[in-house]
Amino acid sequence: MLEIIKAILLGIIQGITEWLPISSTGHMILFNEIFPMELSTEFVNLFLVVIQFGSILAVLILYFHKLNPLSRKKSSQQKKDTWMLWAKVLVAAVPAAIAGLLLDNLIDAYMHTPVVIATTLILYGILFIALENQHLKPKTTSLSDLSFKTAFGIGAFQMLALIPGTSRSGSTILGAVFLGCSRFVAAEFSFFLAIPMMFGASALKLVKYFLKTAIGFTSLELIVLATGMIVAFVVSLLAIRFLMAYIKKHDFKVFGYYRIVLGVLIIAYFLFF
Repeated sequence: MLEIIKAILLGIIQGITEWLPISSTGHMILFNEIFPMELSTEFVNLFLVVIQFGSILAVLILYFHKLNPLSRKKSSQQKKDTWMLWAKVLVAAVPAAIAGLLLDNLIDAYMHTPVVIATTLILYGILFIALENQHLKPKTTSLSDLSFKTAFGIGAFQMLALIPGTSRSGSTILGAVFLGCSRFVAAEFSFFLAIPMMFGASALKLVKYFLKTAIGFTSLELIVLATGMIVAFVVSLLAIRFLMAYIKKHDFKVFGYYRIVLGVLIIAYFLFF
């Protein structure tokens, strides 16, 4: 029961922090450092990634019409625009996909530490505040205006998120705004870009898990994994709606301040406890 409660809490953390630019993986790793799961290390490492399936499903449901190029409710031009959107998403996914395949083992071995997470939380918190203080005027105000060059550039920024604590949504939103996108376009494209990236990361972890362990999941592990994904799905629905409503009237500074405060608290915790 205790492991299921931890899975519920981790699902809540995943659902909130995956879409807000404050690092889901960083938060979950830190939670597991303080309240570790009493399960195998291999399974825990898998769980912290595969739980993202729930968050992906939330995006697919909330944006099903926008992402469906075969919808009968769309005109020919709208269907073409949807195919183009998917093409841009795939182009943007290339840099991080290649880097992830090449560096996954190195990152797992050396980067999942409180010091790395705290440092990246603080660094990108400062960058968010600095960027918002520039008051950049967006040049791209709709997804149809997003060029393939800009999409690839956003994908390049996403490579930074391979370092725990950076935040996948944080790096892509930061990069998109820096490259001239409005906050709304930056957030939505970040959501869509998460789909291939999360599927790819989860599939890679599953393959590595089964190659390494050569066994399936225990009944407890299946319950824990399913619980985490279901909770992440429900909370993600709420978090995405909140963020899209929030950015209509506010900037991202509050997330920058949050990251800095959390990073400082993490350093203090692991220094004195």
